[in-house]
Amino acid sequence: MTSLGGGTKQRIVEHLQTVLSATAPDLARLMGVSDAAMRQHLEQLEVDGVVRRDTADHPIDARHRGRPALHWTLDRDGPSSIVDVFPTAFPDRHDDLVVDLLSAIESELGPDALERVLARRGERQAANYRESIGRGPLSERVARLARQRDLEGYRAEAVTASDGAMILTEHHCAISDAAKSCGSLCESELTAFRVALGTDVSVERTRHALAGDGRCSYRIAPAD
Repeated sequence: MTSLGGGTKQRIVEHLQTVLSATAPDLARLMGVSDAAMRQHLEQLEVDGVVRRDTADHPIDARHRGRPALHWTLDRDGPSSIVDVFPTAFPDRHDDLVVDLLSAIESELGPDALERVLARRGERQAANYRESIGRGPLSERVARLARQRDLEGYRAEAVTASDGAMILTEHHCAISDAAKSCGSLCESELTAFRVALGTDVSVERTRHALAGDGRCSYRIAPAD
């Protein structure tokens, strides 16, 4: 993943936010770099999932013997966002919004209302995980759960312990700000794992990032 925080690639993104679509030569002239260098920047941003080739109709480019000029635009449906690639240049305040909403629910409607909201979220989460992990041996289901959590930003992995239990470890908490303000979120996620994996499976948290462990780990094994 490109990590710049500034420079030509960031300026490309800022310009495409404004004009929506542009050719590599036009961008090259604007940035003061060669056409070849600009194509390299655009191709790297394309790999990162930030820009894409614009397939919309554009005026014919006389310099290319009547062929439409290749335009580039931001890939708003890509695997990465500009916040992922340029986190300091394009801040995302959704974490603050979630924290404020949770606080507002509790203060305006009461703790019971907040618990009901979290319970409903946990039910949907468990249903989604149950669909994602499917059937099969426990090791395969936990591996699929880890892949799903990894896609959600938790940097998750699953390994088999010496006693045969599965260890699911999450090296990053994608909801850390919200979890710090509402500890029930962590319990809601633990419950979602248990519901998704079934009553014949034991799921216990053995490490907790918010308790100072630096990560969350879960021991998953057949229930006694």
